[in-house]
Amino acid sequence: MTLAHLTIATQDSAATAKFFQEIFDWGEVRRPANVDLTTYWLDIGKGQQVHVLQVDGFEASPFEKEFGRHFAFLFPAAKLATIRERLAARNVEVIPPIRPTPFERFFFQDPNGYMFEVIDQDKFVPEK
Repeated sequence: MTLAHLTIATQDSAATAKFFQEIFDWGEVRRPANVDLTTYWLDIGKGQQVHVLQVDGFEASPFEKEFGRHFAFLFPAAKLATIRERLAARNVEVIPPIRPTPFERFFFQDPNGYMFEVIDQDKFVPEK
């Protein structure tokens, strides 16, 4: 089994898609003709996607936390510093993890309030 896509709602889909493209280098995927023009499909690698939908009045859950809902992505170790720099350039706070792990990871909240975890793919080991 693999992930096909996950969907993220936002009040401003264009700005959210641009944020992810600039922070993570996710490229835009061509949408089918029957998909609303305010929806963006982003390629996150290996045939998997994030779909960004515009939903008027949307608000993120107050449970976006390390020990709550969040989205975790593995990136090569060499890319972590770049992601940190891009977040800093946008005044997005990098949040250290509460729970220690044998691999580097950090959190941040995107402009919508979603919590993201960035994990060092090169040193990642499944924890038991």
